[in-house]
Amino acid sequence: MIAWVPMLLVAIANGALRQLTFGKVMPELHAHQLSTAIGSVLIGLFIWAVVHLWPPASARQALSIGLVWLFLTVVFEFVFGRFGMHRPWSQLFNDYNVVEGRVWVMFLLWLTLAPYVFFRFSITR
Repeated sequence: MIAWVPMLLVAIANGALRQLTFGKVMPELHAHQLSTAIGSVLIGLFIWAVVHLWPPASARQALSIGLVWLFLTVVFEFVFGRFGMHRPWSQLFNDYNVVEGRVWVMFLLWLTLAPYVFFRFSITR
């Protein structure tokens, strides 16, 4: 669970990168999609390192880790988004609208499954 805190910092840095660079010159939806892809790669690299440094004891534990990270991420997103950033609920839920091109759900799926994926394909188990 402690590894989630540095992931939060990576996500904040990714958001800052988006706001300070390509978010200024791209339509918001495209910036969201690119930022989500960049964040997925960065978080994936971090999770790979965590799984190799502190391998889960089992596939079940790897999945449990991913589910805890998913829970922490979604709770943080809604609590901070609503009460820290004062965003309306409709805007927070909009990031889950895959039909409109919002790909945040794909990031959450990757965040959840990455510990398991890296555990299963680890040669150091």
